[in-house]
Amino acid sequence: MNKFKYYFVLLLAVVAVVSCNKKDDDEVVVTPVRDYAEQYKADNDSIEKYLKTNFITVTPNFDVTISKITDPTTQTSIWDQTTYPLEHRDVYSRDVTYRVYYLTLRKGVGESPCNFDSVSVSYTGTLFDGTQFDSSYGLVRNLDLDIYSAQPTIDGWGEIMPKFGVGIENPAGADGTITYDNYGAGVMFLPSGLAYYASSPSGIPAYSPLTFSFKLFALKRSDSEYIVSGGSKVVLGDGVPTYLEDINGDGYLYDQRDTVRFPNLPKELIDDTDGDGTPDFYDFDDDGDGYTTRFEITKPADALVTGISLYYPYDPIPDNPATPNVDESETWGIPAFSATGNPDYTSPGRLRIHVDKDHHSAK
Repeated sequence: MNKFKYYFVLLLAVVAVVSCNKKDDDEVVVTPVRDYAEQYKADNDSIEKYLKTNFITVTPNFDVTISKITDPTTQTSIWDQTTYPLEHRDVYSRDVTYRVYYLTLRKGVGESPCNFDSVSVSYTGTLFDGTQFDSSYGLVRNLDLDIYSAQPTIDGWGEIMPKFGVGIENPAGADGTITYDNYGAGVMFLPSGLAYYASSPSGIPAYSPLTFSFKLFALKRSDSEYIVSGGSKVVLGDGVPTYLEDINGDGYLYDQRDTVRFPNLPKELIDDTDGDGTPDFYDFDDDGDGYTTRFEITKPADALVTGISLYYPYDPIPDNPATPNVDESETWGIPAFSATGNPDYTSPGRLRIHVDKDHHSAK
């Protein structure tokens, strides 16, 4: 009888707990997402404490180990060490200006991606307690920095990767393996607001700041203009790669129409030639003159230029020595037009036709 009473009381307690977590039989109470600004304060405190209480070891191949300091006399904190000076970048997102810390282990000799390009990388991700939750070291992964792509990386990657250059690709080995020399390598320390925040995958607690060490091998340029067809996004491009539509030249592009992520995007971060509210990298008519960019950079039929493309490249490009039987050189870049109507293909800093609101056609 006593056992029956015990189990009956226990059953009532369970029912009471479940009832407290439901408004009725059909509606479960959902915990609201934390305030981004308040969470950033906590994350920044955690990040700075982590940088001051851990030290870094880097191999000649730029493999990274981060460990808790146990002997301050021989182990210099990440915060205080000078071999790889600690740098930071300020990032605006969700009405918070984040200070994102990173280390440059090697800058890299090649071009830098913009935050809408795809990259070939290897990386390791860890929690601040040292738990490794993901790694591709020994393998190269292709990742899309575009936060609006079907399979984007987290926001913080696109904010730090442009600070590094890619490497030099070596000829494939006998087994087909491709290797790289002089690639960029670094470590980023991301607040949760630029990582997974409240929607963390398995193995990563919600609201976790994260550490990523990485090697940047190669990149693929994007051309981001798109249409929506049948409910799907179809990328068409406008003939000008996204990174060249970075009007202010800061290496980053943002869509001011995304008012959830960028509710008050600073004017200096907006790249919108005609001021129509659509950034150039999403605008099929950058200068708003009624002629598409693609039309304006199309070569006239009698164009006195070499090369195989139907369009003017952004800048002149040389022939590819790897294809001796084909001449891919483009003698002229996208032209500008003077008041007399004469084309100017080469002057540095010229206002090219696709961003010249007063000029309507190269034809």
